[in-house]
Amino acid sequence: MRYPRIGLVTVLADDVDAMKAFYGGVLGFEAVEDLGRYVEFRSDGVRFAVCARETMLTHTGHQSYGGEARGQRFELAFPAGTPMDVDKLYEMLVERGAGAVKPPETMPWGRCTAFIADPKGNIHEIYSLHEGEDI
Repeated sequence: MRYPRIGLVTVLADDVDAMKAFYGGVLGFEAVEDLGRYVEFRSDGVRFAVCARETMLTHTGHQSYGGEARGQRFELAFPAGTPMDVDKLYEMLVERGAGAVKPPETMPWGRCTAFIADPKGNIHEIYSLHEGEDI
């Protein structure tokens, strides 16, 4: 038996088109399956998708998918290489339309880190790698 591992990360959305535009257009993920209310993107190492909350409500019948989602629901963290790479990626993503939350700075844990937001206000992290780490 294998230990659990993450095979798919799904972002639940009320406005799939806006999230698709952000993750596809702003962040640059390639859509490999677009069913309208579910869009899956190419991402090395893990499947990544945006799915309508109402679709999950329909398929599961679980009321936790109903109603409006509020507050920070999840965070994605994107490795960017060196601190200079973090600066460049942050600037590029903000120019493309990501919400500017916090520009790059060295954090107490020793990584240069910046924060951006998607159209729903979820805050995501861009971070530098420690020496010897690989993207």
